[in-house]
Amino acid sequence: MPRILFIFTSAAKNLTGEPTGWYLPEAAHPYYVLAPHFDIDFAAPLGPNPPVQPESVTGFKDDALSMKFHNDDEVVKHKLATAKKLDEIKVDDYVAIFYPGGHGPVLDLATDALNIKFASEFWRAGKIVSAVCHGPAALVGVTDASGKSIFDGRVVTAFTNEEEDGINGRPLIPFLVEDKIVKLGGRFEKGPAFGSKVHVDGRLITGQNPASAQGVGEALLKALQA
Repeated sequence: MPRILFIFTSAAKNLTGEPTGWYLPEAAHPYYVLAPHFDIDFAAPLGPNPPVQPESVTGFKDDALSMKFHNDDEVVKHKLATAKKLDEIKVDDYVAIFYPGGHGPVLDLATDALNIKFASEFWRAGKIVSAVCHGPAALVGVTDASGKSIFDGRVVTAFTNEEEDGINGRPLIPFLVEDKIVKLGGRFEKGPAFGSKVHVDGRLITGQNPASAQGVGEALLKALQA
């Protein structure tokens, strides 16, 4: 089967020293939408066992898919435990990439040179790039063949300033994702705080928050099957 690459953060601490990482439902929901149709590999800057943001586990104990993912032997023992490092992945091996959120991507993937190089090459190869919540932070350094941000002139969404304030998140991260996308020329559009919102602009698929993760997975599946 064709392959999709999930790229996770390796950041384990936020700016105030508290635990951070990737956000459980934002990986779980797209994974189970896509896994029946595609092989899925995991990668992260430091490779195996990228850290999950603790409150995304405790806060989603009633979310069946999140708990399934968290306890899935195939996911935990075979995919997370053997996640590739970013210097081990190749553009030609995948038909799409997806970035789950959590505060972690703002802290490491946003400035990771290998991530920026890979995602830029992926975009320039004409392939689909997708992200949810804080995941679009991983794309702020990514450029097209002309050197312009892939956000420039495109409709994009991500975790909003209002939502960041709602979780008192400003002190935890180096920049606000909404502000950065706007600065890069993105046409930022958002729905109600913490409600589902997904944008598809050509090969760029973005979701606003955890509630949007399922929709991003479905949009990615639709785009790949088109």
